[in-house]
This record gives sequence, structure tokens and C-alpha cells, in this order.
Amino acid sequence: MIYGLNLLLWTTEVNESHFALLDDIRRWGYDAVEIPVFNLDPALHRRVGAHLDGLGLKRSAVTVCSEEANPIDPSPAVRMAARDYLMRVVDACQAGGIEKLVGPIHSAIGKFSGTGPTAQELAWARETLLAVANHAQQAGVMLVFEYLNRFECYLATSAAEAAKFVRDVDHPNLRMMYDTFHANIEEKCIASAIRECADVCVHVHISENDRSTPGEGHVDWETTFRTLKETGYDDWLVIEAFGLALPAIAAATKIWRPMFPNEEHLARRGLAFMKQHWEGTSTPSRG
Repeated sequence: MIYGLNLLLWTTEVNESHFALLDDIRRWGYDAVEIPVFNLDPALHRRVGAHLDGLGLKRSAVTVCSEEANPIDPSPAVRMAARDYLMRVVDACQAGGIEKLVGPIHSAIGKFSGTGPTAQELAWARETLLAVANHAQQAGVMLVFEYLNRFECYLATSAAEAAKFVRDVDHPNLRMMYDTFHANIEEKCIASAIRECADVCVHVHISENDRSTPGEGHVDWETTFRTLKETGYDDWLVIEAFGLALPAIAAATKIWRPMFPNEEHLARRGLAFMKQHWEGTSTPSRG
């Protein structure tokens, strides 16, 4: 199992100023970090990647699509902008030695039509992600499709919908992820949701119901970990949490009050929680 931590807890752009933080994350006992990729400068990602190589930290990346680069927009120009944007993100991932690109890469986050996805919108999304998956295959990057809850997107809001989408595209470099926060809102049965997507799931976000420290809220963790084990999952578990440190992220994730004492508390407690539930024992962090 690979235990990771999403760096959106601290920043939207990882650079040299975060190297000491990365050192701490490794010392705390993490195997990997998830890097926000919005700055597409390959040189930046090469520098960060070199530091992570020195620490022995694996890495995934996360990005989102905007209204100006929306894979399901009626405008061919906007859809082309989405394809080009995602390909440039893949290039940044390749430069930084990033193994996976995760996120709602299927549609613009926060943009709604007032109805559910149309057959045409799904076809546009498949067309875009197939093209990007071909590019990602050459770059050695796995695309990881994330479904979100109904308040953040409408193209895919359940594990079953995400799994069907991935199977329909049928490309070896397009898989999906399971996020406990979104599942807590959308799924009628956690065990059934995990089983439904088990054959195409390569990434799991460990995210509490209030986006804070895993294990300190009411997500059904017992069922989550038990079913992941039953289905043979053995890939990445990545904590995704948000706080008040970044005003733009706090506004986007609707965090209006402090949810945890500090970031180190969340990171250390969260890692111990994951290891306790997966390995059956709480493993002390280094240092």
C-alpha cells in the first residue's frame, strides 16, 4: 500500500519554498504526495521532481477543468482548449516524474446545465479523454477519472457512473478513483459502490465528511477499508483535506470555520489512522 498526502492542504503550486515541508512529510512517514498542477511550467516540475526523488517520495498530480477549457462544452473551440490543457498537464506530470493525474478531468467543476448529462456530453467527454489518454500513454502517465458529488459536477456523481465511463472509453491509461467524501454524499451503499468499480479503480482519496482529519468525522470507515481489502485493492490511499490556509481553496470547498488544530495534526493523525485501519496497527511516524 502507498500512503499519500494531497498538498492542496498547503498550496496550489508546489515550488522550492515547500521543500522543507516535503522533507517533513517524508519524515512523518508518508510514501507519496499529490501535487496540484495548475502551473504548467515543465522546468518547475522537474525541480520539484528532483527533490522528491532525493526523498524517495512517489507522486501523483491533481488538476481541474475550467469553463474556458471544458471537455463537454458545446463549442468545439472550448473542447479543443480542454484537450490541449490536459495534454499540457500530462507533459508537466512527465517532467516531474508524476505517475498519475487525478481529478474531475471530464468536465468543468462547478458548471451546471440544470439537467443531468446528455448522451452528447458523455460522447464529448469520451472523445476528449481518449485523445488525452493516448498522449498520456506515450508520457507514461495514468489518467484517473474522479466522480464528484452533485453540488460540484453533474457528468458523473457515482462510482457506477465513473466505472461505466472508463469501461466505455476502454483505454489502458484511463482508470478511475474512489473518494470517500463524495461517496459519503452520493452512494446508497458504500460496499456496493466500491465493489462496482473495483476492476477499474487505481486510486482512493481518504477524505472525511467535513474535509478535515480522517477518523474524526462520520464517514463509514469500517465498511470502506473492509470492502477495499475484500476486493483486493492494493494501490494508493491519499488523504485529501482542506482548511482555511488558502482563501481560494477554502471558498471553492466551502470551508468557513476551522476544522482541525493545524496541518501537522491532520497529516500525522491521518496517516496513523490509515495505517491502523489497513495494517491493523498504528505505526508511529518518523522523527
